[in-house]
Amino acid sequence: MGKFYNSVNLKKDLCMGCINCIKRCPTQAIRVRDGKAEIIKEFCIDCGECIRICPHHAKEATYDSPEIMKKYEYTVALPAPSFYGQFNNLDDINIVLSALKRMGFDQIYEVGKAAEIVSELTRKYVAENQDKWPIISTACPTVVRLIQIRFPNLIEHLLPIYAPVDLAAISARKKAMEETGLPSEKIGIIFISPCPAKVTAVKSPIGIKKSEIDGVLAMKEVYTMLLPLMKESVNSVEDLSQSGRIGIGWGGSGGEAGALLTDNYLAADGIENVIRVLDDLEDQKFEQLEFIELNACSGGCVGGVLTVENPYVAKVRLKRLRKYLPVACNHLDTEDTTEAKWTQDVQFEPVFKIGKNMLDSINKMSIVEELCTRFPGLDCGSCGAPTCKALAEDIVRGVAQEEDCIHILRDYIHKISDELSRLDNKR
Repeated sequence: MGKFYNSVNLKKDLCMGCINCIKRCPTQAIRVRDGKAEIIKEFCIDCGECIRICPHHAKEATYDSPEIMKKYEYTVALPAPSFYGQFNNLDDINIVLSALKRMGFDQIYEVGKAAEIVSELTRKYVAENQDKWPIISTACPTVVRLIQIRFPNLIEHLLPIYAPVDLAAISARKKAMEETGLPSEKIGIIFISPCPAKVTAVKSPIGIKKSEIDGVLAMKEVYTMLLPLMKESVNSVEDLSQSGRIGIGWGGSGGEAGALLTDNYLAADGIENVIRVLDDLEDQKFEQLEFIELNACSGGCVGGVLTVENPYVAKVRLKRLRKYLPVACNHLDTEDTTEAKWTQDVQFEPVFKIGKNMLDSINKMSIVEELCTRFPGLDCGSCGAPTCKALAEDIVRGVAQEEDCIHILRDYIHKISDELSRLDNKR
């Protein structure tokens, strides 16, 4: 089983042991034991739902400090399209990009630019691989990880093309090396991210051996640093933007699929809706679909937990920014795309298995079912597991016991009390 990096972590000193997170986690990756939450690393897909829901701010995303820029002689910022939707009354993307240079970046390479290339590559791939329809987008690392651990039959439908941010990083590094003459290790490629899953995709990439991204900054931190710099940049704006309507559109749900010039697609956002779509897809409920775009966050990348703006407000802003732009500013015939295809196969990671082999799993599942008949079936979470079945599976795995269920514990206490009473009466 592969080793996965997780970018969502628990701050135990702030955890109050409530069960908000265990009920919200889409992969049942959290338990509450001894009054504190625990994240089961191999179950976690870094969707960030626990960060959103925790009232005590006990979950945090891992990302780099802006200080990382000082490690390199030359730095290139990779702003995600969703970043532009964070700013109120923005009418020119170049104001944001110019402010990034004032912040200390030497050059800018928009992820939206690479997204337009990925859109063309996707159109070509979809047309040439009808036997794999529907093709599932791989731009959201949370969705790819979810499929890898829970939907093995859908792995062959994954789009084996670099996500825009990874393609942007490759192109940005190559361009920086050509322009500066500096070796690769002295050039820092820094992504400005809307979500922690992108951090995981850099540290533990799927489909590629190594990411060319050197650091990941949180969009919410860069946002606060840019606001005063944007006021300074208004009178000295550089013409830096190289994205069209397609590239900017990738920032919100439906933007990627809408760029494929087909009506036979489905676009879903929000992790619960994503899981519902994948369940239906596995049950073969969809017909004649060519492409499926899935975003773990509501509204798409504009809804990431590292953003600052309401995702639906941000989507409207992106739509307004796109209005007078050309459809696309980047095309395959002008870009080198030899490194745009995945280099490694995605392997199924059976993290949820409870046995060493098929026979062992069948035997243990029968024990799980028998345990479930003893539990009340309330899925109350008081035991520290999200459901009665999850508790039964934990018991079989050896990390929990029946008495963790308060209803069984109550009956056990009553039984002990009755026994003690009988012994006392015999004296």
